[in-house]
Amino acid sequence: MDMKRTRALAGAIVLATSFAGFSGSAAAEDAALAAAESAREQHNAAQDAEEIQRVQNDAADQTASVAAAAVEKKAEEGTRDARVQEWEKTRPDDKKLDEDTKIAEGKTIVDIVITGAGSDTMATAREAVTQRAGDVYDAKKAADDRSAIYDTGYFYDLYPSWEYVPEGVVLTYHVLENPVLRSIKIEGNTVEKTEELEKLITVKTGRVLNGRELQKNVSALQEKYRADGYILAKIEDMNIDTNGDLKLKINEGKLAGYAVKGNTKTKDYVITREMRQKPGEPFDVKLARRSMQRVYNLGFFQDVNMKLNPQEDGSVILETDVVEKRTGNFGIGAGYSSSDGFIGMINVGDSNFLGMGDAINVLYEMSGKDTDARGFSFSYTRPWLDKKETSGTIRVYNRTSQYDDYNTDGNLIEKYMRKYSGGELTLGRPASEYSTNYITLRNRKDEYERHKGSGLIADRSTPAYEAWRKANFGTTRSITLSHVTDTRDNIYNPTSGAVVNLVTEFAGFGGDFKYQKYTLEDKNFFKVGRAHTVAFRGQYGYGHGNIPESNQYKVGGQDSLRGYRDDQFRGDHMFLTTLEYRFPLVKKMQGAVFTDWGAAWASGFWPENIKGSVGLGLQFDTPVGPLRLDYGRGKDGGRVHFSVGGSF
Repeated sequence: MDMKRTRALAGAIVLATSFAGFSGSAAAEDAALAAAESAREQHNAAQDAEEIQRVQNDAADQTASVAAAAVEKKAEEGTRDARVQEWEKTRPDDKKLDEDTKIAEGKTIVDIVITGAGSDTMATAREAVTQRAGDVYDAKKAADDRSAIYDTGYFYDLYPSWEYVPEGVVLTYHVLENPVLRSIKIEGNTVEKTEELEKLITVKTGRVLNGRELQKNVSALQEKYRADGYILAKIEDMNIDTNGDLKLKINEGKLAGYAVKGNTKTKDYVITREMRQKPGEPFDVKLARRSMQRVYNLGFFQDVNMKLNPQEDGSVILETDVVEKRTGNFGIGAGYSSSDGFIGMINVGDSNFLGMGDAINVLYEMSGKDTDARGFSFSYTRPWLDKKETSGTIRVYNRTSQYDDYNTDGNLIEKYMRKYSGGELTLGRPASEYSTNYITLRNRKDEYERHKGSGLIADRSTPAYEAWRKANFGTTRSITLSHVTDTRDNIYNPTSGAVVNLVTEFAGFGGDFKYQKYTLEDKNFFKVGRAHTVAFRGQYGYGHGNIPESNQYKVGGQDSLRGYRDDQFRGDHMFLTTLEYRFPLVKKMQGAVFTDWGAAWASGFWPENIKGSVGLGLQFDTPVGPLRLDYGRGKDGGRVHFSVGGSF
């Protein structure tokens, strides 16, 4: 009879020693184009991530078995106490035991004796035996009883012996108890608190060590590390000395450093500064996934892959392979009309300027007939001003263009030329991994240049409308404070997570207008099945003071209330909500069903009349990014909306 003799008191913890490569497609064109990669590919990337996790778990289980075997071998080769040495002198080999048990087959069991067990374990050993005195000896049942005694976990080894008497056979089980556990010491843990790990250990000091219970404790430690993301952690040494002192030494799997491949334009530091873990720390798969997410969200790459390169000392190097995409844009537009004459536009920008991760954009436009219809805008963003990830954006603009003013019924009030000029400075700094605080200083001047065409109202450039012009045109100096918490899985085409945006604007620092605006916006995304998404948006804004028309809340159009004219509704207060269901149609195409409800009004906390719409949307993924086509139908009929960059 063969019975496996496990000499180790417990197995080893090995959470994982390999980390499969992350892969997928990044999702963004540059900010100027407001583009993103295809939703279908995003969903496929999510599916791949699930499969990667399954492979990681399988690898961890396989590695654990190998490591446990290694620990067992080491235990057998290690120093054994005098009890074990004496035991092995008297213990028959398994071949002899197999021969003897066949001889006893069919004889009556006169008595069953257990020797070697102490008072704490004797009762447990007896309960494990199923054969009783008076039974006919059955070799198979005897083997099962031996296994049952061993499986109680209290015994290092055991073997049977047979004493033949005239009435039959006396069956004796000789057992060697595990040592009495005196102390437990955990070493090598840095990311997990010792007291938290000790809570997972249920074997008791002062009692005979239960190997089975210890194995459960080892599994619990394993799950603790894996649940917290430390998939490379393992117990590299575990032993109990002759005094009963148990030591567990944990190797948490250090991150040795980073390597970057595939980038030709982008500087290495632009990628590595997005990593959420410092070299020398235990490798955390959760932080690795977050790092990959941040690299995606840069919008500079078509593909991002991550893998672990093991080192001889047990540490790993996290390698990031990227495939760059075009981040620069250059556009020229020209045309001619009898009313405006020659019209031209030049737009130049790059969201990864000189490979440094900075964003720059310059726009110039002009009209030949309306000599005042021209202007420029310039913006520059540096996402990392210091080691605290402070970002800075400067905007300068001076533009004159035609403005068509409509009332809430969609009727033209007036066409006029208006000019706005000034600049803004925005600084941002993370408050946590997913939250950022911003401050914006703005100095803007709005001017009524001249009347161009009448609708429902006469020429408001005349002195008769001086009060209207004074109330709506002048210099605005304001400070805007905002707090953004963003947990989306992908900022360009999210399938899960949320965005909460709190914005407060104070105006009146020497300007012509004094007012306050408070805005709360909440966006939530829920994954349904493998490739469907439910998106919800809610927004509420409240303003107080003399807010000019240019700074009032505006509702209507592609980005808010579809089925209505762009900025059709204006006021000091606003409300907007959207519910949208997104689903794949064919490759590179996504469909959507939505309903929008909102309003902008003059006073009070709630509008008297909320406008609503329902509609259908299509998103096409193209080399220049997603193109979104929506048809919304509201109270006044239907309207088609087109945009580049998808929906909210």
